Amino acid sequence: MDWLNAVIQGILLGGLYALFATGLSLAFGVLRFVNLAHGDLAILGAYLAFSSISTFDVNVWATFGIVVPIMFAVGYIAQRGLFDFTLGEDPLPGILVSFGLGVVIQNALLVHYSATDRGLSVGSLATESIRISDDISVGWFPLIILLVAVGLLGGMQLFLSFTPLGRAFRAVSDDRDTARLMGIDHRNLYGLAMGIAFATVAVAGIFLGSRTTFAPAQGPSQLLFAFEAVVIGGLGSLWGTLLGGIVLGVAQTLGNQIDVDYGWMGGVLLGHLVFLAVLAFRPAGLLGARS
Repeated sequence: MDWLNAVIQGILLGGLYALFATGLSLAFGVLRFVNLAHGDLAILGAYLAFSSISTFDVNVWATFGIVVPIMFAVGYIAQRGLFDFTLGEDPLPGILVSFGLGVVIQNALLVHYSATDRGLSVGSLATESIRISDDISVGWFPLIILLVAVGLLGGMQLFLSFTPLGRAFRAVSDDRDTARLMGIDHRNLYGLAMGIAFATVAVAGIFLGSRTTFAPAQGPSQLLFAFEAVVIGGLGSLWGTLLGGIVLGVAQTLGNQIDVDYGWMGGVLLGHLVFLAVLAFRPAGLLGARS
């Protein structure tokens, strides 16, 4: 039963990783842009929620209505005013600029908030659970995170498939030059796509801050988990992002269980090994299309 419980907890953890990976997957799928500041943006979203609670005296759920629109606007401005100038055949300028942005965010958070760990309170919901048996229970809050991840990815898939703006996103991703000839303003679409990516990572950051503590330097580790989830699921595949997050989460919780029983493997290590195995044997990812 311990192993079954580990799998269930891994699936729930995978929902959080999928939320982290959604914006990264969207940015790559539409812009072919790898944002190394992605993890730091999640931590920024958590700190903005922390400041919103103390400034406006609201609960953590109300901060979504404050932080997500702010991060969307920041993403749009960042794309139009910064990332647009790095797009091209060579991905290195974009990687360097996003890395520099991440360093700036980390240091700005460190100066303003100090290195002290912070947390966001969801009250009794953090400990409430659905008891399935004496050995297995499902926490309400992790379950909510998983359902939000599924709903967000499903809504985004419907948006990309059935709305004019979503079809424009796909057209620009497939062939930017042809889309421009059809009158599509690709720079505005890039800004909107990056705004959505920033907004989704803000959602992930708030949930992270509500589930555990956070500090200014935690961004790179969250980027690593998001990147691994995207690669495992398949670059540019939204449902692959969910699958990749769940696979990574299950690998980590099973690794923790192995470490408890046998004492030779940690959860994070097993997650990294699964990531390397996918890279070695299926580089396109589990649901990614081969090119």
